[in-house]
Formats: sequence, structure tokens, C-alpha cells
Amino acid sequence: MTVETFPGGTRPYAEVIGDPIAHSKSPVIHGFWLEALGIDAEYRATHVTPDDLAAFFAQRVEDPHWRGCNITVPHKVEAMAHVGDPGNVRGSIGAINTVFRQEDRTLAGTNTDAAGFWAPIADMELADRPVTVIGAGGAARAILWALSRVGVGPVTVLNRNPLKAAALLSSFGLKGQALPLGPAAPAAALLVNATSLGMVGQPPLTLDLSALPKDAVVYDIVYAPLETPLLAAARARGLDTVDGLEMLIGQAAVAFAILFGQDPPRDRDAELRALLTA
Repeated sequence: MTVETFPGGTRPYAEVIGDPIAHSKSPVIHGFWLEALGIDAEYRATHVTPDDLAAFFAQRVEDPHWRGCNITVPHKVEAMAHVGDPGNVRGSIGAINTVFRQEDRTLAGTNTDAAGFWAPIADMELADRPVTVIGAGGAARAILWALSRVGVGPVTVLNRNPLKAAALLSSFGLKGQALPLGPAAPAAALLVNATSLGMVGQPPLTLDLSALPKDAVVYDIVYAPLETPLLAAARARGLDTVDGLEMLIGQAAVAFAILFGQDPPRDRDAELRALLTA
């Protein structure tokens, strides 16, 4: 893309950036909340390639109408190099998904993925129970950090690069193992897909789930499509599932409050989900 210095207009705005970005539902979510609250602002989707990331932040920081941005793949780790880190997200989660302007006009990053991930399963009893996480990218970092706070274990991370996955387990103090992604999922109380596998335009994630117990929960953070092959396989076995909209809306709610200064109307989540799935 060619990053515009000032995208035009005088209304406050925020945006989501990624590569690709056309699939993002964030503009619909934030737009719904802005309209519901009567906030005169915009929320956009902007395609930013890895090569354009530094220029994007350098130009947006000069725009007085820019409130900040959300970040999706593949920028959640690399974006940390371009913004401040007052909450030491680098030393904890190691990835950001929200950038906002501080009072001194400098940019800072934070992560709302962990809270968004955890909200739908907060009532699960996971202490000392086995968990499997697929992936070792920015989303997996937030998920593993959240899991490390509730004493789960052991944790198996399935990833194309097991060494990277093993390093993540160690960095979060989690006991478990790192294995290459194979055809079958190991036994676990919770299975989480933290990759883009299964997303529109990406290869499907097809796993044999026969080792999962009957009370297991399968959680897929992919939301386009909402019914992924992984979730379809889980439902065919009668397992409980959590779809990608749950985490997406949850993390967006925290980010919305940061970017626009008001809590979104979560009592209208059912209406929002209907809009997103229409």
C-alpha cells in the first residue's frame, strides 16, 4: 500500500491494520459501537505490509485526528519496535494488538487479546488440566500468557517450528511439550487454534479429535469463516466449542475503551453477532 499522510476529513478515527486485512470484521464491530453510543468518529481497515509498518506509524503519529489502531497478523510482534511500551508488554506477553496516543502525543502499545481470549472460558476449571495450543505467533503469545495466570498444565504447543514453541513455553513458565503439528490432537481439556489455518484463503486445519475427552472444549480464534473445519469436527463429536467472534468481540471491547474513551454497550452483543454473521 501507499500510506497516506492524512487520510482526509476532520473526524477522529481509528483503524485496524494487517496483511491481509479485507477479511477483518473490526470496522463493523467498532462502527456498531460508535453508532450505538452516538460518538462522532470513524473506524477503518487499512492494508499495511511489513515493509510499510515503520512508515505507517511515522505518518499516523503526525495526524491529530488519529486515535490509534488495532493490529492483526502479521504485525503483532514487529509493531513493538515502533511504539512505546509503558506496561512492559514486551517483557510479559511479547506481542501487542492495540496502539494508542499518550498524553505527550507519543505512541504506546498494549495487548487486549489475552482478556478477549479468556472471557468466554473464565468459568472453566482448568487448574492442572492439560491444554493444547496450536501456533506460536502473536495470538498464541497472548493465549499462553493468559493460561499461565491460571495454573493450567501441562501445555502442549503444536507448531511447524517446535523450537519456537518450546521457547514460548519456557518464557511463560509453562510445563509441557512442543511438538510439530500432526494429523491428531493429543488429549486435552481445552484445545485452542491460535493460527490462521482454516481462515478464508488459508489451508484448513483438519485434526483427528478422537483423543479429546467428552467434556473438552475446542476454541478456534478464526472468525472468517465462523464455522471452521476444526469447529465442525468438534461439534460432530458433541464437544463444546468457542468460535472466533467471542475472542474478537472481547478484545475489541477493551480496545474500544482505550481508543474512544467509553465502554462499548456489551448488552447488545447478540445484536452485534447477528450483524456480523448476516
